[in-house]
Amino acid sequence: MLNNFAYYTPTKVFFGKDEELNVGKIIKEYCPKKVLVHYGKNSAKKSGLLDKITSCLDKENIKYVLLGGVVANPELSLVREGIELCKKENVDFVLAVGGGSVIDSAKDIANGVANPDIDVWDFSLGISKPLKTLKKGAVLTLSAAGSEMSNSCVITNSETGEKRGYGSDLNRLDFAIENPELTYSVGKYQTGCGAVDISMHTIERYFSVGDNTDVTDAVAEAVIREAFKSGKECFNNPDDYNARANMMWASSLAHNGLTGCGRDVALTVHQFEHEISGKYPHIAHGAGLAAVWSAFARYVYKANIDRWYRYAKNVWGVEEGGKEEAILKAVKMQEDYYVSIEMPIRLKPLGVKKEDLEELALKCTRNKTRVLSGYMTLDYDDVLAIYKNAYE
Repeated sequence: MLNNFAYYTPTKVFFGKDEELNVGKIIKEYCPKKVLVHYGKNSAKKSGLLDKITSCLDKENIKYVLLGGVVANPELSLVREGIELCKKENVDFVLAVGGGSVIDSAKDIANGVANPDIDVWDFSLGISKPLKTLKKGAVLTLSAAGSEMSNSCVITNSETGEKRGYGSDLNRLDFAIENPELTYSVGKYQTGCGAVDISMHTIERYFSVGDNTDVTDAVAEAVIREAFKSGKECFNNPDDYNARANMMWASSLAHNGLTGCGRDVALTVHQFEHEISGKYPHIAHGAGLAAVWSAFARYVYKANIDRWYRYAKNVWGVEEGGKEEAILKAVKMQEDYYVSIEMPIRLKPLGVKKEDLEELALKCTRNKTRVLSGYMTLDYDDVLAIYKNAYE
């Protein structure tokens, strides 16, 4: 039976060429006192996008303050700096200019400012939940994380080596501006990482527990196929507007909740990866997902043969032979796809040390106090075995 569900996507999307030039008019509707413009390191400045954004704000007489420096796997230390800056400057609106890392950092800052009596890291640890938040929006420059429409926020505490995510409807942006042209400058490696992350957001929903979700499944299969297709096209032809547009829209649909309606969503592979890039911050999230995916798939597929066969048939077009043969062929095809976009399919080439696998498994299972849910629940021994299988 299709599970009960609540589907909530309040984010207003402005999609297409030059939509970022309307950012001032869009924000003015929220009557902000002052805006925090939050961005990464150099690309927003070098591309001229940051100047365009601030010019649009100036035109509408909107006051703002700037905070750059967000890195991949956004850090708690910068979130704390942003919170203090917003308090000092009386900021009541946060605008992220960048990809998922910048957006997640902006979400956490907005939550931290609005809940001054709660330590912001407690949200990530699940000790507390945000009760309020600031208004917030984004100008998206990278198709990958889907944070522009998701209810999730993932932050890294570099002091403890922990990377933790939390979900809340307060994490939803008020608006997202999506101009595919702003992703033309994204290099091959990050484009490949994006294709992995986009597809994995829906693949993991697809393999979450649930039955009779035929409409959701059909949407999910289409999003997965398009994420793979457009990702490869963008990898080969970075200035292909249609490919970039389809990849960008797939990113939003893959993580806004639509492709998991009626299923008990558990992003299990993401849990594996969070420990990897939490321990090794240089590892890009998408690369870590690709490295662990096939080991996970080969370990768990027997727990629901029919589900995995549907995936093999409807996503990869594999029907010949028995069901297990088709499934394993599809997993190999996905591995080959990753190789074709220069993504890793094992952990060792990423610089992960074999002696650290037990530590990763302990962190992933919260020191053996939790199991990862799904058609096959995974305890510490299972998690460690998958890490080992993914190593080399």
